[in-house]
Amino acid sequence: MEVIFIKDLRGQGKKGQVKNVKDGYAENFLIKNGYAVLKNSENLKKLEYEKTKKAQEEAENKKLAEALKIKLDKEVLEFKVKTGQGDKVFGSISLKQVKDELTKKGYKIDKSQIEINQGIASLGFHNIAINLYPGIVATIKVHVIK
Repeated sequence: MEVIFIKDLRGQGKKGQVKNVKDGYAENFLIKNGYAVLKNSENLKKLEYEKTKKAQEEAENKKLAEALKIKLDKEVLEFKVKTGQGDKVFGSISLKQVKDELTKKGYKIDKSQIEINQGIASLGFHNIAINLYPGIVATIKVHVIK
């Protein structure tokens, strides 16, 4: 019996996959527990519709990410810090501070999207990468001043 998986099931199939399985397994486990539906023309049309809808959403998300990248690439964040002898910075600029500053400027960026390898602990300009979408990375400048 051929079924269409509507949920991922480890070791059996992924969502949207069409697979031939034994009749009893399909009826008593996969369909009964909501992991799959019987393969027929109606369910195949639903699957195709969901695939095209998901592709459109992905294209829209990518387009939005590219527009956001253009804005973020022009952005410069300024942080005033206390310095000691020889312009040595006390502490460092953290990921949370960068996120908060971006939020103040109206950007909705998650902390997991911001890449800071080490805390920013020196005066001057620093570049920070922000992962907006797979393959789309914006770079903002952080200016640390005393």
